[in-house]
Parts: sequence; structure tokens; C-alpha cells
Amino acid sequence: MDLATNKIPIYLETGTKKVFACSVDWPGWCRAGKTEEAATEALLLVAPRYAEVAALAHEKFPKIEVELLEVVERIEGSGTTDFGAPGKVAQADRVAFDRVEANRLRRLLKASWDFFDDVVAHAPPTLKKGPRGGGRDRDEVYRHVLGAATAYARSTGIKFKEPGVGDDKAAAELRRRILDSIQPADAPPEKGWPTPYAVRRHAWHILDHAWEIQDKSQS
Repeated sequence: MDLATNKIPIYLETGTKKVFACSVDWPGWCRAGKTEEAATEALLLVAPRYAEVAALAHEKFPKIEVELLEVVERIEGSGTTDFGAPGKVAQADRVAFDRVEANRLRRLLKASWDFFDDVVAHAPPTLKKGPRGGGRDRDEVYRHVLGAATAYARSTGIKFKEPGVGDDKAAAELRRRILDSIQPADAPPEKGWPTPYAVRRHAWHILDHAWEIQDKSQS
């Protein structure tokens, strides 16, 4: 957030079918739509839900109003964008960041996982399906998120075997290694994902499915 103007910077990643609107400062606060307007509206709609995650991280989330959102960057998307994931690295993720920011990113990512765990713990095993009967149930969503975290970790140099179902010790170790990898940096790595983007991608995927489980748990 720009303290001088109270503006909240976001960037737009535009594919041929989907657009992602993502907060620069709040990893995981990122939503998609068919147009820029739809993506921005979806971002605003989920702001109160993201505020719960920020609170878990002991971070003060600002009051969100549409006029405060400021598009600071537009990125050309890819097939990943259209498939349904924010797949491009913003310039904001290529800048240096200090220990204070590293600790903040670590808290927000941990809070995303804690929020997801709580949602899973209180969700019914069977979730509502789509109009054609499609969609995963609770434990399948959990396994999917864990598998994605394992794959994403490789993009930051963390090689770890995907934890098996019910292997809470291995799952906790995977998370610990990811959190420990969030360290200050003077420049982005020559290979792999810059840390801010990695945190953004992890947090987005975790929260996207946490909110999915919440929505599909409702009768």
C-alpha cells in the first residue's frame, strides 16, 4: 500500500480467455475473471475473506474500496493464465527485499496454510458438486494442494518427495522447508522463481482451494 496516497497497487495478467487481478503487497489476494473489470470485481469481493488470513499473520489489512485499487502493471499472460493460474512473474517480484519483508512474506504464507488447515478440519468429507457432477471432495482437494506445493517448491530449488496421504510429518517438513527458503535477496535468482512470486503462487493456490472448500461445504 502506498502510504502517501493510500492506493493499493495491483497488477493484471491477461490471457486470451482469463485475466488475473493480483495484489502486489498481499500474496494470495488474487482472483480471475473473463475481463479486467470482472477480475477486479472478484478481487474486491474476496477482500473480506483475505482479511481473515492477514489477521492470522498479525498484519493489518486495509479497508478496500474500488477507487483505491491502482493498476501498476499489465502482463501478457500465457496458456497457464488461461488454464487458471497466475503464471507470470511481475516486475514487483523481481526487486530486492529485506529481512523485514522476508519475515512478513513468511508469516502470510504460514497463515495461508493455517487457514487452509482449519477449513479442511471443519469441512464435510463430501463437497457439493458442479451442475454436471464434477469436482473434488475434501480429501482430494487436500491432496491436490499438497501435490502442487511439492511441485511449486521445485521451482525454488527445493526437492522433496510428495508426502503420502496421512503423512502429516512429511507434510509439515515440506512446509518448513518452503518457509525457511524465504530469505532476503538483493536480486532475483538466475533460474527458477523469485521468492516473492513463489510465495504469491503458493498462497494463491492454497487460498483458492480453501475458499473452494468453504463454498462447497455450504448446504
